[in-house]
Amino acid sequence: MNAPALRRYTPFAASSLQSLLQYRSTFLINALTATTAVGVQVFLWRAVYGGRPGGLPGGYDLPRLTTYVLLAQVLGLMQASRVDEEVSGEVQRGDIAVSLLRPVSYPLSRFATGLPVSLTNATLVAVPVVALYALLLPLTTPTWGGMLLFAFSAALSLVIGFGVNLLVGLAGFVTTNIWGVRVVKDSVVAFFAGQVVPLALMPGPLAAVARVLPFQGMVDGPLRLLLGRYDGAAGAARILAVQLGWALALCALASLAWRGAVRRVEVLGG
Repeated sequence: MNAPALRRYTPFAASSLQSLLQYRSTFLINALTATTAVGVQVFLWRAVYGGRPGGLPGGYDLPRLTTYVLLAQVLGLMQASRVDEEVSGEVQRGDIAVSLLRPVSYPLSRFATGLPVSLTNATLVAVPVVALYALLLPLTTPTWGGMLLFAFSAALSLVIGFGVNLLVGLAGFVTTNIWGVRVVKDSVVAFFAGQVVPLALMPGPLAAVARVLPFQGMVDGPLRLLLGRYDGAAGAARILAVQLGWALALCALASLAWRGAVRRVEVLGG
């Protein structure tokens, strides 16, 4: 897609950002909520393994495990763009009819709308939360190479998260309410992504299942790269390749689902 075509989606991103900045108190609420949620996870894991003699399971030490748990919650916060809720809401209200008239790709317009939410959460919420816990607890300092790999991987994780959320939102064309679907999705994604329990600490068969699902590319993959938990350049390339494959597959699946949803609307006379 060329630059002029991409500029069509700039107004969607700008409108979303303006809407976010109108409600500044939301960032304070999100920061307090994230600080509490992160604290519960971090101090729970530290309480479990803090007095353990020797090394921790999965090859972790306590600072590395604390860093993983902290940043896992941060990545989860970045991916909470509410795309699924907003798409479903448009379907229920009938606003989706307006989207059908716009000369743009609906999936790309939703991505452009959700991207400022993710980036703003990362900048105004996640960074202060990480800084706070860095002052309170010993964390692992990543290498420059690890941070660079993490940046690429985190970008791919946003695309994977968007694809999952868009597919759930498009379920609104079939069901009258996707609340239950969203609850199940949030639980399944958080668990199999490694946000609740690091994949290295899961039982072998369960970890094997998690590693073949796309969700591990949302949290566990980026954090393995950041913390250096891979086997050389080939191992890092493998993690990124799996993420890229899932990102492309989910985007293609979301595009097919959108086309099917449009045909369903036309058949029903919408």
